[in-house]
Amino acid sequence: MVGTLHLLALLSYGGAGTVLGLSLATARRDPPLTSLLLLLGGLGLHAAGLAVFTTRHGDLPLVGLGPSLSTLAFLTALSLLLAGALKEARPVGVAVLPLVTALCLAALLLGIRPTGEAVRFSDVWLLFHVVPAFLGYAALALAFAAGLLYLLQFRELKGKRFGRMFSFFPSLETLDRVGHRALVTGFVALTLGLLAGTVWVTRFAEAQAVSVKIAWGVLTWLVFALALLARRRGVTGDRRGAAVAVVGFVVVIVTYIVLRVAVPSGRLFL
Repeated sequence: MVGTLHLLALLSYGGAGTVLGLSLATARRDPPLTSLLLLLGGLGLHAAGLAVFTTRHGDLPLVGLGPSLSTLAFLTALSLLLAGALKEARPVGVAVLPLVTALCLAALLLGIRPTGEAVRFSDVWLLFHVVPAFLGYAALALAFAAGLLYLLQFRELKGKRFGRMFSFFPSLETLDRVGHRALVTGFVALTLGLLAGTVWVTRFAEAQAVSVKIAWGVLTWLVFALALLARRRGVTGDRRGAAVAVVGFVVVIVTYIVLRVAVPSGRLFL
């Protein structure tokens, strides 16, 4: 049941991304309502899948690579939906939905099942650590997408190319607003998560898991801080902030892969 619901969510996310991609290819200025409905359907199915996982296994889908990637995919899709409250920001999904689809597919291939590790999710410090941290990572993914489209749109404007990409992408102001809100939200959430995590890991986690979690968490926090700092420097700050968000996201992902290979521990969230 969990796998079936995730598969249906994957198809919905993929369908929403395909609709947006076709809109870009046909130079349609406004994204069709179908993409939003498919996103909503995917979120509903995904939420149901996570709920069934929790009910069946009596554990939150926050430990182990498959469940945690699924949770991250869900929160990233949810952040896209919230950003889409600004109608002009909905085309950002053309960059976010492929990432959500890839995360959901990876979760399915890896297996969405409990790891068998005993983790005390009843401990309030753990929840205060994990939930804000996941929100922070999802916000960074949204900031990456907005930053990438910002840089592409800026290139179109600079080159005076007013074709399909220029017509479909949101304005620089909208992309900057979405990116800035994502960075601020993610920075605050991850800061709270790291503070709570410091308390939790000193009580329960093993030394190896602690070092890896701290290294990746601090690196992600630094990406947020550098992107926000870059925005405050001069008239080109918005563009530099977008570039830092894009490059920083790639660095975080590559670092994560390296750490997972080096420390394949079931105890590591994500």
